[in-house]
Amino acid sequence: MRARRFPSVNLFFRSVFPQCLLVLWISAFCDGVCRAGESPADKSLLTLDRIFSSAEFEPEKAPAIQWRKQGSGYTALEKAPGKDAGRQLVWHDPATSRDEVLVPAHLFIAPGESAPLAIESYSLSDDGSKLLIYTNSRRVWRINSRGDYWVLDIAGRELKRLGGDAKPSTLMFAEFSPDGTRVCYVHESNLYVQNLDDLQITRLTRDGSKTRINGTFDWVYEEELRLRKGFRWSPDSQMIAYWQINDEGVRTFYLINNTDGLYPRVIPIPYPKVGEKNPAARIGVVAASGGETRWLDVPGDPREHYIARMDWAESSEEIVLQQFNRLQNTNRVMLADAKSGRVRTILTETDKAWVENNNDMRWLDKGKRFLWLSERDGWRHAYVVSRAGDKVSLVTKGDFDVISIEAVDEENGWLYYIASPDNPTQRYLYRVGLDGRKTTRLTPAGRPGTHGYSISPDAKWAIYTYSTFDRPPVEELISLPDHKQVKVLAENKGLLKKLNTLKKPSSEFFRVDTGNNGLLDGWCIKPPDFDLKKKYPMLFYVYGEPEGQTVVDRWPSKNHLWHWMLAQQGYLVVSIDNRGTEAPRGRDWRKCIYRQIGILASADQAAATRAIIKTWPYVDPNRIAIWGWSGGGSMTLNALFRYPDLYHAGMAVAPVPNQRYYDTIYQERYMGLPGDNADGYRRGSPITYAHQLKGNLLLVHGTGDDNCHYQGVEALINELIAHNKQFTMMAYPNRTHSIAEGKNTTRHLYGLLTRFLCETMPANPNQK
Repeated sequence: MRARRFPSVNLFFRSVFPQCLLVLWISAFCDGVCRAGESPADKSLLTLDRIFSSAEFEPEKAPAIQWRKQGSGYTALEKAPGKDAGRQLVWHDPATSRDEVLVPAHLFIAPGESAPLAIESYSLSDDGSKLLIYTNSRRVWRINSRGDYWVLDIAGRELKRLGGDAKPSTLMFAEFSPDGTRVCYVHESNLYVQNLDDLQITRLTRDGSKTRINGTFDWVYEEELRLRKGFRWSPDSQMIAYWQINDEGVRTFYLINNTDGLYPRVIPIPYPKVGEKNPAARIGVVAASGGETRWLDVPGDPREHYIARMDWAESSEEIVLQQFNRLQNTNRVMLADAKSGRVRTILTETDKAWVENNNDMRWLDKGKRFLWLSERDGWRHAYVVSRAGDKVSLVTKGDFDVISIEAVDEENGWLYYIASPDNPTQRYLYRVGLDGRKTTRLTPAGRPGTHGYSISPDAKWAIYTYSTFDRPPVEELISLPDHKQVKVLAENKGLLKKLNTLKKPSSEFFRVDTGNNGLLDGWCIKPPDFDLKKKYPMLFYVYGEPEGQTVVDRWPSKNHLWHWMLAQQGYLVVSIDNRGTEAPRGRDWRKCIYRQIGILASADQAAATRAIIKTWPYVDPNRIAIWGWSGGGSMTLNALFRYPDLYHAGMAVAPVPNQRYYDTIYQERYMGLPGDNADGYRRGSPITYAHQLKGNLLLVHGTGDDNCHYQGVEALINELIAHNKQFTMMAYPNRTHSIAEGKNTTRHLYGLLTRFLCETMPANPNQK
């Protein structure tokens, strides 16, 4: 702990007690301060244990539903009647309120077993006769994408395990053929097709290895292009198109696992850092019955381009793909002949900054047209494009962003989308004619917050989820377009009642004027007994990068309750969305930060902080802290190092201190190539300004982080040491970027953050 935080006490005790007794006294003193957040007798107060070590505040969730592709209604895995009866698969028809048990619980018991399969996900064949079950999963990168697959013949009541003699938990992304007779899956980087009648297996590829991956993806393609399942069945079930990723030549990053055995285990990951050699991707087409692969003749160096999207083009003759150049400022939409491999470009999307990778194309008129999202007029809008690409028609019109396309009712000519034209912190459902006429807001007026929809294929029904910053989610089945409630699926009355027994902080959304930088959106959580005459310490929660938005009017994750706990202890908790975040405020808002990540955003955050201090008389300008995770951890470092007289404490979790250490696809998208923007990389990286640190810094990182490597924090530590800067550091052994693995980890982490904040910036102004 730094002596300057308790100056009068420190001077007195230095003259009376030895140094060691001083440290013990201050430690005990701060323990008393911090313990208030951990074990109060008052049950109206939140504690770390109540938030992170119990299920007391877990929201109620309805069973996950799947809309039927054919026919009507949806299915869900639901608890079967009777004690310990397991789960059953139930079909629901919203039109008639009819329910039917499709698969009783006992059919999920495998031959020779007494307990049912622990089903993690499932899918029905298009004709509804078979069920594909995923279980016993293992983590690959971010998610558990390797496991066991079983097929249940619903009418025949026969359950079969797929994969032949493959080892447990080694199959990936199994999927029914459209005709329901076969399943394709990935096993050890190769593609296989298995017949469901006789379980005969056909191997489609043979060159799979650790560096040549068929049908799925390496680390960087999965992480930054959000690609996982890397193959597509043709509509006629006769062919399979697939990605092949070649990691040969991509330099290897080594993680070291020191905790799972007597000796360390080295984990190699092909990981292309900024400016380094990229993986190569190509698209092949192979018959589902086996044979040679036909490779598409995609132009351009595959290591200097990305194939970010691929699917069959509403036919079994052509494939559509989207190819980005390495700078990601050009996206070429191409149609490829599946038999000859010939490719032609039909649409080119460009931007002076970068083009968003957000187009899962939806075909119209039996493949004659498709829906497309573009920012070409300065706002993200939906367009209808002809198959040849020569006709482009605007559908959504106005100075607002389409946040996402939710559904298409082609029969009646409607497009459903999410937008928020007047308030970028909220989300609503709209409907517009595919001809661009008759725009209507379907979410009822007078309901603020965030509104999410899972819409049925015929656009007649939706699972509707609604929440606000202070109200946990409500989940309903509704009809469309009238938005009438059919059934309440999860109301969270119990959680709401529990929250109402607390001393609830007050919260508000606001805009802060930062001068030339314009108005920035923010929220503030205030103590329950807020007094305008008092001076409060202020903690900023920050992300600030292009991949996220913190200022959204919806029920957040558990760290929201942690913010409530801090407010109960006397802290103001604030979050600001700087320019460059993904808020729906137009293309210029999001992309003005191009080639200056970390520079403009941290300046916006500092300008907002100064404006708040100036206009809110109850803020103590000498007690300003900031914290964030991942990009928010980097932003915390930038704030603390660049503006050392403004921020007095910072907690940086899993940051990237040097942008040159991060991966190609993400960092080059926003910063360009390091050879063309060396100064931007230098000025945008917090490590450049580490020598300016004055306040209290807590660094937190998982040593097994495969995303933002621990290496970056070690480099920062060396820089801080070189400049004789004192700081606090916590390394979580073998934890990944989420720092969630292992018993009690999350509770420990937030306990660490709480203690550090209490010790370096106590809430009670009399304890300065």
